[in-house]
Amino acid sequence: MRKIKYKKGRKLQHTSLEYTGVHKDHETEMQLFVYNDADVIEYEKFTVLALNSCFDYTKNNWLNIHGLNDIGLIKTIGDHFKVDDFLLADILNTTKRTKLEEQPDILFFNIKSLLPSEYSDGLKVEQLSFILKDGILISFQEKRSDFFTHIRERLRTHAGIVRTKKVDYLLYLLLDAVMENFYITIEDEEDNIEELIDLTKKGADPVILEKIENHRDNFNFLKRSIIPLRDSLYYLKTIKDDDTNELIQKETFNFFIRLHQKSLELLEQIDSDMSSLESASNFYFSEQSRKMNEIMKTLTIISAIFIPLTFIVGVYGMNFDYMPELREKNGYFIVMGTMFLLVIALIVYFKKRRWF
Repeated sequence: MRKIKYKKGRKLQHTSLEYTGVHKDHETEMQLFVYNDADVIEYEKFTVLALNSCFDYTKNNWLNIHGLNDIGLIKTIGDHFKVDDFLLADILNTTKRTKLEEQPDILFFNIKSLLPSEYSDGLKVEQLSFILKDGILISFQEKRSDFFTHIRERLRTHAGIVRTKKVDYLLYLLLDAVMENFYITIEDEEDNIEELIDLTKKGADPVILEKIENHRDNFNFLKRSIIPLRDSLYYLKTIKDDDTNELIQKETFNFFIRLHQKSLELLEQIDSDMSSLESASNFYFSEQSRKMNEIMKTLTIISAIFIPLTFIVGVYGMNFDYMPELREKNGYFIVMGTMFLLVIALIVYFKKRRWF
């Protein structure tokens, strides 16, 4: 039976730069947004050659990187923005858990994005990483996806308050978009649970039990992904209380506290759904036991009917010379009739007692 867990990779040194994910066929591409309240400039096909010319440090800069196969490019980006190699190694090593790393001039965040798989009962997993510096946000995705399409449109059209805020608010929006995937995944799993409960009411096919175990693994994987996220967001809350980080504006901390509350809601929902899944599993075994009891009751009734018949046959099977009725002309028909009436009497008796 399939068991979902964080993918095991080769043990790497803390500073070893090697992409361990599965999306190795995606070309590395970059996109840059330079924006403030007045305007926005978008560089769709951004290259490392434009690092010095396109960034405007008087405005907000969002560099989004799709694909992590080009290790040299990732290293160049890290060196340019003075990012330690061990943080770059965490970006490339997708077996790492969700974590938050705080340095004097950098806030590093990575997170797992989970979505339902279209072709199986499993989950699609992608790691996303974020580096927050003064006026700069760099996001790393394993492949091009539409997680942040609506955020790009908000930047282009000046919808909402994103262009009036610093990049720390943009980080909040990106994390919130990733967390929305958890809600989508949980909702899909809940639909699957309802289907499984309906199936358990119709029969006790062993495939149903396998599906139940698969979805239980999915929920456990979701839980293992959200718990470190909850802890990281709680750490941001303590940063606010200690007033020790200048990369996140004081008014923006409240948005991250909302994310922490969302993580708690997600965990509570998962616990509730796992209880429903446990109920489906219990119903499956109860249905199996009920069917087994029905079979045993039927077999017991049949045995109870044939036991007296077997006794009669056994008596007349004894080879004594002087047994009564052996010489009767209609003895055979009398015995058969008696046996038939005995069967009818037993059936009527069992029926009155409601044994079947």
